[in-house]
Amino acid sequence: MTVENMELKWLLCVTLLALGILALQAHDTDEDNDADDVVDIEDDLDDGIEDVEESKSETSSAPPAPKVTYRPPVPTGEVYFVESFDKGTLDGWVLSRAKKDDTDDEIAKYDGKWEVQDMKETKLPGDKGLVMVTRAKHHAISSKLSKPFVFDTKPLIIQYEVNFQNGIECGGAYVKLLSKTPELNLDQFHDKTPYTIMFGPDKCGEDYKLHFIFRHKNPKTGKYEEKHAKRPDADLKTYFTDKKTHLYTLVLNPDNSFEILVDQTVVNSGNLLNDMSPPVNPPREIEDPNDQKPEDWDERPKIPDPDAVKPDDWDEDAPAKIADENAVKPEGWLDDEPEYVADPDAEKPEDWDEDMDGEWEAPQIANPKCETAPGCGTWQRPMIDNPNYKGKWKPPMIDNVNYQGIWKPRKIPNPDFFEDLEPFKMTPVSAVGLELWSMTSDIFFDNFIICTDRAVADDWASDGWGLKKAADGAAEPGVVGQMMAAAEERPWLWVVYILTVALPVFLVVLFCCSGKKQPSAAEYKKTDAPQPDVVDDEKEEEKDKGEKEEEEEEEDANEEKLEKQKSDADLGSASQEEEEEEEEEDRKPASEEEETVNRSPRNRKPRKD
Repeated sequence: MTVENMELKWLLCVTLLALGILALQAHDTDEDNDADDVVDIEDDLDDGIEDVEESKSETSSAPPAPKVTYRPPVPTGEVYFVESFDKGTLDGWVLSRAKKDDTDDEIAKYDGKWEVQDMKETKLPGDKGLVMVTRAKHHAISSKLSKPFVFDTKPLIIQYEVNFQNGIECGGAYVKLLSKTPELNLDQFHDKTPYTIMFGPDKCGEDYKLHFIFRHKNPKTGKYEEKHAKRPDADLKTYFTDKKTHLYTLVLNPDNSFEILVDQTVVNSGNLLNDMSPPVNPPREIEDPNDQKPEDWDERPKIPDPDAVKPDDWDEDAPAKIADENAVKPEGWLDDEPEYVADPDAEKPEDWDEDMDGEWEAPQIANPKCETAPGCGTWQRPMIDNPNYKGKWKPPMIDNVNYQGIWKPRKIPNPDFFEDLEPFKMTPVSAVGLELWSMTSDIFFDNFIICTDRAVADDWASDGWGLKKAADGAAEPGVVGQMMAAAEERPWLWVVYILTVALPVFLVVLFCCSGKKQPSAAEYKKTDAPQPDVVDDEKEEEKDKGEKEEEEEEEDANEEKLEKQKSDADLGSASQEEEEEEEEEDRKPASEEEETVNRSPRNRKPRKD
């Protein structure tokens, strides 16, 4: 086996192993997520959740839905409104008996049906909600807040759940916070009833919306105008089509900021002063409605050149197409044969009346003789572009020296201008209502709360929507279960599973376990032969040891020479110090040369091993 083949084998082996590890990690992650969901359910046993019963049927591949009991959530702080519908009645809610204005009597009534029911495919028996039962009818229901909410120094938090059990074709599931007015009468709640805030999902066709609208009072005129939040950038389609319960939250702060969340994830945010349409505050200046454009105002950036003259040889009458004089009639062209002839097999119908229908003629068909010929009938030369064609002459365009730009009316101060820097201080609200029309039935609402503390809303969501999410997660099968269920419906998937799982394992075993084996440590031990890695290590150690000994010998020799010179200098007399100093200076270069020579690799004494 060549080196290239070995490298290719190991590369393929490593790739397959990496894919296997990634698959195992993904499967373990799914199992961990399922386990976390189960743990969440078990942690809530004190709140009334029972353990999931194990399936007794060995043939069923999908796990059974968890059998749990549900305990209504309890608010953990001050609230202005709270409703879980778990008492099973509509106590505290008022059904509207109003009629829509300017609508036919047959459809003007708010006679849509509301009921408190369990969700159709609930994983939490006992968890009830408000259901808009009927379709293609006007529905209106409302309830008073425990006390009016006044927009001052505390934020406003609105939160509730929606489940489109049958999907949604065209309709809304938004709520309205009804303004506190002396005229407010809940049994006459209709589309014209004044509201302060409208919030929630709405859909028709392929337009998926999440409304946040508030009605702003003009401080100068006293009139109200609807202000719409910008459209969120997030894709909202899934929340309308997956038939799951979703949590909608609006947080409105005294500093005019707002957040819109779905399933506790922010999908839209902004500021009442900057991110509403139309803007809260009008512009300081507007265009003068009485200003008119002068008659001599020239808005033409380009004009025809007035000095241009049509050339003398310009022929405007020349045709765009002319016959090709170089064309030749193809050989075999049948001039005397028409392109279409009467069908010889056609017969006059028996019921044909010439007095009523006229003289009968056989239908026309393509001439069979023309099928093998280049063409039939009178031959005509083909048409080609006329090289002399120029068309109608027009003078070239030049810059207009009198161009004055696009005219606009002058600006004047806006007589309706005002500046409201605190749009958060809206009209107080005293009731919450649902006024809806839908072409789809059985829209499910649950767990309404209006409060000022984010922690209170989060606790309420955890005990309500969070419990639904945990129960749904525990009931969903893992990856293996989903694969098995899919294979039962589509047996051909077993072939895919075998090819994607068994084949890589086989290749890993084949490539990793084949090839030339290296001698084991036991074989080296039996023959007393040095192992390759051991021999290399010993050579490296001997080399390092030899270099270290040479360095030590050189250092010792230098130290001996210096001591000898010092002792000779001490024994000499004072009179001879100058001579010895001169001799010593003479000896220094020699010693340095000697040292240099000694350091040279050529003069090193061989080391006795």
